[in-house]
Amino acid sequence: MVGPEFLWPDRFHERLHISTRQYARVVRDWVTSIGLEATAYGTHSMRRTKVTQIYKKTGNLRAVQLLPGHTKMDSTVRYLGVELEDASAISEAIEV
Repeated sequence: MVGPEFLWPDRFHERLHISTRQYARVVRDWVTSIGLEATAYGTHSMRRTKVTQIYKKTGNLRAVQLLPGHTKMDSTVRYLGVELEDASAISEAIEV
């Protein structure tokens, strides 16, 4: 993609992008096509799942803060549901 191109341009209208509703439909159809229950997945849950997996694999809270565009670390911590046990596990895994 170059410049202002959109990942999924609108096929039926002269707008340059698809609507939120159309995007939700794309996600629903994709989830259904791979045999999952569409009501269990949505555009936001997919977004949240990605950053949660990145956090679990890297422990890099700052990177995870930047991806969804959070300005405050507190927002990211609440978004991920990071608990004291998570911080303790990371600390225990690193030897100094």
